[in-house]
Amino acid sequence: MCLGVPGKVIEIQENPLGMTMGKVSFAGIVKEVCLAYVPDVQVGDYVIVHVGFAISKVDEQEAMEVFKYLQEMDELGELDIPQPD
Repeated sequence: MCLGVPGKVIEIQENPLGMTMGKVSFAGIVKEVCLAYVPDVQVGDYVIVHVGFAISKVDEQEAMEVFKYLQEMDELGELDIPQPD
């Protein structure tokens, strides 16, 4: 199953081709993500990431609810993301 996973934007930068990229933390695991689809995103915002692309912004409460649901479905282990406390 393909899931969009919430993460917190911790850094934003332009790559050499002019595409907006960023570092996103998924409960402590940091991945580089394309932010081109969410041009208004800022450091500290939460985004839903699917296959390396941030596809939408969400508030922190919604992000935590999604983590909770993923944990209940035992999906976080498959995604190689540590479970939040």
